[in-house]
Amino acid sequence: MDKPAVPENEKTRLRELRELQILDTDKEECFDRITRLAQYIFSVPIALISLIDEQRQWFKSSAGLEVTETARDISFCGHAILDREPLIVSDTFTDARFVDNPLVVNNPHIRFYAGCPITLNSGSRIGTLCIIDKNPRVFTEQDKLALIDLAAIVEREIAVMQFATSDELTQIPNRRGFMMFAEQYLDLCSRQQLNAKLVFIDLDSFKPVNDQFGHAAGDKLLITLASVISAHCRKSDLYARMGGDEFVILFTGLSTQACEKIIARLKQALSAYCKSQKYDFNIGFSHGIADFSPQYPVSIEQLLSSADNKMYSHKEAKKVNR
Repeated sequence: MDKPAVPENEKTRLRELRELQILDTDKEECFDRITRLAQYIFSVPIALISLIDEQRQWFKSSAGLEVTETARDISFCGHAILDREPLIVSDTFTDARFVDNPLVVNNPHIRFYAGCPITLNSGSRIGTLCIIDKNPRVFTEQDKLALIDLAAIVEREIAVMQFATSDELTQIPNRRGFMMFAEQYLDLCSRQQLNAKLVFIDLDSFKPVNDQFGHAAGDKLLITLASVISAHCRKSDLYARMGGDEFVILFTGLSTQACEKIIARLKQALSAYCKSQKYDFNIGFSHGIADFSPQYPVSIEQLLSSADNKMYSHKEAKKVNR
């Protein structure tokens, strides 16, 4: 078994890793969403976000593995951070570096490993996004590019920790946060031939709430809608408050029918809340759906514009039918 070498910038790398204050922190949905997505895309039993500390690799997120850390000197990820390119081990039984590694001989019995370095803006590689299988497998160039895309999303999430991308009122991503990640999601959809749908939501009768009940009531309504969206969306969906009373949701791999069912549940939940507040007018929302096809990819800005236009048409149609 080959122990991983120490990077030339190890002292700086460890300092930058610890300055993030991410080691030994609680699970976070933004990272767990990525490992679940990696599990699904590659059909593997294990996906990890591994951070390489001085003597250990610690898992910020783990899908399919119970332990939270292992020793660095037996880690695959310790090798992966030594290069810019992903480390691909198609079959550990034929690789002298890993054939007698305890993680191969014992649980989790690694036969296949693919790990893409997580790189900070400074160039320091602090860990990996990796996938593991108990069987050997072929990893195509398309698979490699998809893994790189997912690792880039992890890097963006870490950047979020350093910059304000969360809406202060609702505690969900704001426009900046959404735009940072949505383009990566669309790139991934293009590579994996997945359809996506962007839903643009705008509250109806929001101004009367503020006028009649005060801005505190308006804020509570926005917080409630954000909570309703969070509760009814899937774990892998991306959503945000774009500003004012506008929200967006980016669904991947979802049919139009399934999308409409989720929107209907959002409206029912919002209606139930408004009835509990005893408002004397109806509060709902107008929405527009824009489709993303990997055969005809468009930018996130184009998708937002299309969904916004359809939402506006929906809102105008309501006024005509009153």
